[in-house]
Amino acid sequence: PALALLLAAVLVLAACGDDDDGEQAADAPEACAEVDVPSPKQGEFQKPGKELSGPTSAVVQTNCGSFTIELDVERAPKTTSSFAGLVEQGLYDDTLIHRIEPGFVVQGGDPNGDGTGGPGYSVDEPPPQDLTYSNATVAMAKTEAEPPGRSGSQFFVVTAPADAGLPPDYALLGRATEGYETIETIEGLIGPDGQQATPAVIETITPQGGCSRR
Repeated sequence: PALALLLAAVLVLAACGDDDDGEQAADAPEACAEVDVPSPKQGEFQKPGKELSGPTSAVVQTNCGSFTIELDVERAPKTTSSFAGLVEQGLYDDTLIHRIEPGFVVQGGDPNGDGTGGPGYSVDEPPPQDLTYSNATVAMAKTEAEPPGRSGSQFFVVTAPADAGLPPDYALLGRATEGYETIETIEGLIGPDGQQATPAVIETITPQGGCSRR
């Protein structure tokens, strides 16, 4: 599948640079902490044998802040179960957000860090036929050669203002319900010249809510 705003607080603090004492400008935090590009992750990852039950979410902590994904367990039980299992196994920890296309998508979840990797298995679950990839929708990435609804570990957050215009081929994961300003900050790493100022890295993903298996 084919992905600029900085945090409002950062802009406010930066604007204080014209103050006589300059103290606030000196203390203004960076939008994203400087980090190294993670090394490719090696390991064996197991496909979960049972599905999640009950509402659940996941907090994605990045070097640019955090955001929360509300998992759509009811409409995508296999996909959300696989994602939760990979979270539990630590696949996503210290991985690069390797694709940033402002106004389209922000994508991560590849242990290789270059868009070629996955968990070593796949899940097939047709997306809901009425699914549209509207702003803040979170779905799973796949190659054009793979059938609709196939997923591994890579996921993307839609940042298009309304609808990304994608066909209903990408497995549904859920929605970014909190911390969307973090996703906007990540988009803002791409400058007017198309270059990225600093890496964006998923540091950890922490499950929240009911994660019991059926």
